[in-house]
Amino acid sequence: MKITSLLLLLFLFLGSYYSLGNNELECIPEKPNPPVLVNDFANILTENQVKILENDLALFAQETTNQICIVTVNELCGDKALFAYEIGEKWGVGDARFNNGIVILIKPKLEREKGEAFIAVGYGLEGKIPDALAKKIVENEMIPNFKEGNYYEGIYNAILVIEKLAREEFPPDQYGKQYDGSFGFVLFIFLSLFGLFFFYAIRRAKKYAKEHGVSIGEAFRDLEKKDRKSSSNHFGGSSWGSSGGRSSGSGGFGGFGGGHFGGGGAGGSW
Repeated sequence: MKITSLLLLLFLFLGSYYSLGNNELECIPEKPNPPVLVNDFANILTENQVKILENDLALFAQETTNQICIVTVNELCGDKALFAYEIGEKWGVGDARFNNGIVILIKPKLEREKGEAFIAVGYGLEGKIPDALAKKIVENEMIPNFKEGNYYEGIYNAILVIEKLAREEFPPDQYGKQYDGSFGFVLFIFLSLFGLFFFYAIRRAKKYAKEHGVSIGEAFRDLEKKDRKSSSNHFGGSSWGSSGGRSSGSGGFGGFGGGHFGGGGAGGSW
């Protein structure tokens, strides 16, 4: 009798688990057609912000084959980690040869529901972006901005860090040290440079005032106008676009490559 009861309970548990999994799968958005890397289903970004992010990520994908996909939703239908992994698998984010896809999932904070964020990392990038580091990116770059309603800033900051890590511009253990006690050193360097700049500006103004027979205040104003005119002549023809310094002529995103995810990544809530 006891064995029969245990089997019945096990059957009911497995049935509930299977049903939950199916419900979560049904909540996964369909892969966009035509394919895009920024999928703002929750409408937390402006049209221009979506364009800037899309251009940046499309260019990054072309240059490295790494694909970073942003997905915002108003409902998760279950665990955020599983939701993000399923998007990565179902959509095939990343190159199939390298499994180098990343899914940045965001559910904005609603009136009665907390906000959720998760970074799912494909097999091939887990060494460059380990779970602990993904957690730091969520907590340091994303959530502080999200709490203020600045979703674009949080997403963009996270992308900048992830792209640098994926390009191996610095090792994983170098990220986050500014949050772990080196702020005082950084502040010291900043104040030192500011002091040197101020000292140089005073000397320059005194020399100008002496040569032109004007007061220190007039010297500062004249030099400022001179510097502004010189800067305009040098950089007036700049071709940098609105995408944070990158050209917007990336040619667009060609499509997902069939990458796989093995459970790497981390998230947080606010």
